[in-house]
Amino acid sequence: MANENIDIKEDEIAALSPELLTILLKDHTLSTHDVQVNIIWATNNYSYLGDGFAYVDQITVDKIIGEYGKIIIPRAAKATDAQRQRSREMAEVFTPSWICNKQNNLIDNAWFGRDNVFNTEVDATDGNHTWVVNYNHITFPDGKSWRDYVGDTRMEITCGEAPYLVSRYDTVTGEEIPIEKRIGLLDRKLRVVSENTGTTEEWLDGARLAYKNTYGYEWQGDNLVLAREALLYTFIDYFRAKFGKMPSLKSLSYIAYVISWNIWQMDGLKGVIPDTCHSTKITNVGLFGDVEETITPCKGCKDGDLKLHNGTYAIICDWGQNGKPEKAKKKLRYIDLIR
Repeated sequence: MANENIDIKEDEIAALSPELLTILLKDHTLSTHDVQVNIIWATNNYSYLGDGFAYVDQITVDKIIGEYGKIIIPRAAKATDAQRQRSREMAEVFTPSWICNKQNNLIDNAWFGRDNVFNTEVDATDGNHTWVVNYNHITFPDGKSWRDYVGDTRMEITCGEAPYLVSRYDTVTGEEIPIEKRIGLLDRKLRVVSENTGTTEEWLDGARLAYKNTYGYEWQGDNLVLAREALLYTFIDYFRAKFGKMPSLKSLSYIAYVISWNIWQMDGLKGVIPDTCHSTKITNVGLFGDVEETITPCKGCKDGDLKLHNGTYAIICDWGQNGKPEKAKKKLRYIDLIR
């Protein structure tokens, strides 16, 4: 499922076993304790493939591996006409990494109270844009610790493939970005974790904190799969860079679980699962057998009131202070965070 220009090693792909993919595909809003419901395609781009690929169908493991293992590809690998179609129909426009870097730097400038913490932007006169990495150990302002930074909440709205969160590749060009040059909000957190921990236990504790405080939502299911996969691959990348080996399946499964909560499917304008708002039909039979039908549209859609939609409001997870203890986990509606 990767762009051919993106270096995803065979053992990384093997790490995304059906067990891990099952976790990554879960929609926590619609699932119950006994029944898992997956995210839906929410696009007609794949309906030509037949059963299981319609707009409203859930994305299942068997539909994204094996013979279907190449159907979900990053935007950069899609044909130009397919990119244009999605831009027209879903306003899908992806941002190059240098712009993501500029905007992410603004966030860090404010948090640290100084500029050029992770890198220095270079805007050449020929129109090329890049950045020079600060390889020095990141230092923190008085009264703030590395754990404060890692545990600070970050979110990418309408995240697509999540280029603001993780930057394994440029979503516009498809060009791979080496780990030391990555600029995503989560990339920066994981760099800080690696700089301030020694043992795998310490690193995993910091990484869990980073993931639990990094969020994003997206409408289209294929983008959401790519975003969730990218966050899991990123976990593998930084663990391997730090310790020279793959993380355990137990560690991968837990991070996949957090990702499946924090990167969720939602109509960002309504706060509901895509296309769950509906009209209500009431049928009344009169004394003489005459039938009258009344159709009432969703009040939230009709009036533009975010709190009055009759669709299924998306549920997210508040992991509690510092991301632990686990019993502090709290489920809440996303719209209830909007003032």
